[in-house]
Amino acid sequence: MADYFYMRISTQEERGKQRYDRQEHALMRYAQARGLQFDEHNIYKEDKSGKSFINRTEWQKLEKILREGDCVYFKDISRFTREAEAGYAKYMDLMEKGIQLVFLDNATLSTANMQCLLEVAEDSQNAEKSYLMKTFDELRKFMVKVLIVSELDRVEQERLTLSKRIKDGIAAAKEKAGRKISGRKEGTMEKLTPDLKVDILMYIEGKSTQIDILKKYKGTPSEISRNTLKKYAKLIKEEMAKVG
Repeated sequence: MADYFYMRISTQEERGKQRYDRQEHALMRYAQARGLQFDEHNIYKEDKSGKSFINRTEWQKLEKILREGDCVYFKDISRFTREAEAGYAKYMDLMEKGIQLVFLDNATLSTANMQCLLEVAEDSQNAEKSYLMKTFDELRKFMVKVLIVSELDRVEQERLTLSKRIKDGIAAAKEKAGRKISGRKEGTMEKLTPDLKVDILMYIEGKSTQIDILKKYKGTPSEISRNTLKKYAKLIKEEMAKVG
C-alpha cells in the first residue's frame, strides 16, 4: 500500500491567480499529523483544468501506478474533478479497484465513508442477493452519486459566482476610468491595470495572497509595494460597494 498526494490548479482558466501553496500546506500538515511520507516521490502537481481527466498528464501517470490498497489525498474534491458525470464514474471505478480517495475539505465524500453506504450484508443462505437487496444496493449507489454530484455542482457555482463578481468589478472600474476615485486625483492609480485589478479582486475574495501579487508584478511596470496594494484593495472594495 502506498500514499500519494495530488494537487491541481487551472491557471489558464483562472488567469494565473492560483498557486499550489494552500493545497500543499494543508496536505503537508495532514501528512505530518499522521506520520505519512510527503516528498517529491509521492507528490503530483498539475496545471490543468478539472473538466476532464484526458489531458491531465500527471494524473494519468499517477493513475497508472495505483494499486489496490493505495490512497490518494486531495485538499478538496474539486482538485480531483470538476465534471459531475465523468467524475462520478472515475470515483466509482477507483473505489471498486480498492483505491482510497481522501478529500481533506470534503471528508464525507472520501471513499472510506462512501463504502459504508454501499456495504450490503451477505445472506449466508443464498449465493445471490435477493431482488430487494439488489434494489437497496442500487439505491445506495444513487445516494453516493447524488452526494458527489451535488458537491461538485456547489463548487462549480461558487467558481462561476466569483468569476462574475470579478468581471463586474472590472466593468465597474472601467466605467470609472478617467474620473476621480474616492476623492483622489486622476493618475494616482496608473499602475492599476486590468490584470492587476483581477489579481486584487482575487486577493479580496481570499483566493490569492499579498505575496502572490507582489511576486507576480515584481520587476514589471505594475510593480507595487505592500502599502499600495492595500490602498488599491480598499479603493476597489469601495467601488464594488457602490455598484452593489
